[in-house]
Amino acid sequence: MSQHDETPEGEESRDDLPGAPVGDDLPGAPVGGDGTDAPTSAGYVALIGEPNAGKSTLLNRMVGAKVSIVTHKVQTTRARIRGVAMEGRAQIVFVDTPGLFRPRRRLDRAMVAAAWSGVADADMVVLLVEAHRGITDGVRAILEALPDRLGSKPVALAINKIDKVKSEALLKLTQDLNDAHPFVKTFMISAERGHGAADLKAWLAEQMPESPWLYPEDQLADLPLRMIAAEMTREKLTLRLHQELPYELTVETESWQERDDGSARVDQMIYVAREGHKGIVLGKSGETIKAVSKAAREELAEFLGRKVHLFLQVKVRPNWLEERERYSEMGLDFKDGNG
Repeated sequence: MSQHDETPEGEESRDDLPGAPVGDDLPGAPVGGDGTDAPTSAGYVALIGEPNAGKSTLLNRMVGAKVSIVTHKVQTTRARIRGVAMEGRAQIVFVDTPGLFRPRRRLDRAMVAAAWSGVADADMVVLLVEAHRGITDGVRAILEALPDRLGSKPVALAINKIDKVKSEALLKLTQDLNDAHPFVKTFMISAERGHGAADLKAWLAEQMPESPWLYPEDQLADLPLRMIAAEMTREKLTLRLHQELPYELTVETESWQERDDGSARVDQMIYVAREGHKGIVLGKSGETIKAVSKAAREELAEFLGRKVHLFLQVKVRPNWLEERERYSEMGLDFKDGNG
């Protein structure tokens, strides 16, 4: 095993940051709105689509903070990630699901099962389609599955990345998609640039049922800090390694210690499937893992609003893709991976 510690210097500990999580898990107890007599509403919105359709980017924009892994590579979101957004007196809990695609291995099957499961209990579903790719085989398969999977559940359409096509093509795509499924509403958006996102958020807020808020107003996500931290490191690895390493790696937060000075010590294990992958993760003279550690530590420290000491280790585990424990750490159900 190899270990690397990237410890920040000269940063002040800040525990007074609004909404900053404390301890190992984010608070999640139901609350009754904002304490006034005015009615509040709350509900779940599931974001579905092909891998790389922009679901994680849209989630982060709606929440106003980065809570879901975003990279140029497809199939990076593995588990269902809930991001909490406020719009007036409405609370919208967005469920960012793994992309829907044709699964080929156990991990793929578990991810697709998690995606459809995340849709089942949602009050509203939003299908994201990339404007420049149009109705691909994958989009067509999703459209065909919607009636059986969702029944009469309302589905809105969000055509994303509209800056990549001309208006004539956009209008035709809109018509073709609405001919294929009776969407309750269609939005033209750019999740990355923010175009149309405010209109989508305001409309979704209107659709939420009257209810006490499901989470405290300043909570951003419904995930243990350990998993958020692991996802941050996995994103940095994905961005750094590009095509050098396939999806045969995972990151787990093994321990989280709160220190007396307000900082946190976080120990993480990077599991790879082959001995050769270990060298790729480490890089020449440890340069790669040092850069990954620094980037992940800085992002986690910003998210927490305090100093973080991050320790990374790399371990070869050839069969981690077939281990029940690894799936539990990713928030997936191992049995969903059965063929």
